[in-house]
Amino acid sequence: MATEAASAPAPRAPRRPRPLRVPVNFSGILFLIALVAIWQLAMSTGILTSTFLPQPKDIGKAIFDLTESGEMTSNLWHTVYVTLIGWALAGLIGFVVGLLVGLSLDAWRFSMASLEFLRALPGIAFVPVAVLIFGFSVKMELIVVTYVSIWPVLVSTVHGVRQVTPLHDEVAQMLRMGRLARIRCVVIPTMAPFVLVGLQISLSLSLALALVAEMVGNPTGVGQALIVAQNTLQPADMFAYVIVIGFVGVLLNLLFVRLVERGFPGTMFSEGQAL
Repeated sequence: MATEAASAPAPRAPRRPRPLRVPVNFSGILFLIALVAIWQLAMSTGILTSTFLPQPKDIGKAIFDLTESGEMTSNLWHTVYVTLIGWALAGLIGFVVGLLVGLSLDAWRFSMASLEFLRALPGIAFVPVAVLIFGFSVKMELIVVTYVSIWPVLVSTVHGVRQVTPLHDEVAQMLRMGRLARIRCVVIPTMAPFVLVGLQISLSLSLALALVAEMVGNPTGVGQALIVAQNTLQPADMFAYVIVIGFVGVLLNLLFVRLVERGFPGTMFSEGQAL
């Protein structure tokens, strides 16, 4: 009996219930829902009255109607297409130019004055110039988006290259690395966090400048739809486009952060800070 008692498994400790993990952004979503409810209540009861401020239910109906008619989808697709293509071009050009300027002291000396002058030009002021040169076209939009979105990537890349210390160079010499191997194994990993931050800032700029270019110079896309809704006194449609493009901006940022977390773990924001 004693042997059986000794060999009997010890009773398991009662399992503690796992704490309920509430997503970090859940409270923010609740806050937005509360704001919309207050807005609807104030409009329904007459506390808040405005001719051009629609009720949330009217905005929701406008989103549904515009989506069902295909207007929302086509305009949104055009804006997102221009945003992503312009952002990709800006990222590529900004990375290459920033890498060259950061690695070469002579390139830094001869180019930084010109680059600083071009970077200081307001992006919105460049839109009318682009319209005159390239006309009302997608090409004009892409050039505006690319031009404005290059600078965060370029500046971040140059700053990232400057983070390579003499100690990094000594290690590369000890390992007998060539120039290309040093760039691939030392410079790029060191500058990666800075380039990724520049790309995230550039993504937001690309979306904003795509809208501005559409408002001023291209008769298509969400920007032009906003102007049409304003001129035809359709505030519900206007707010519908504003809300949808806002959600698209949040979604693009979230997708970028998630891709970075998968490809470069530990270089971006921690979990729960994507929004």
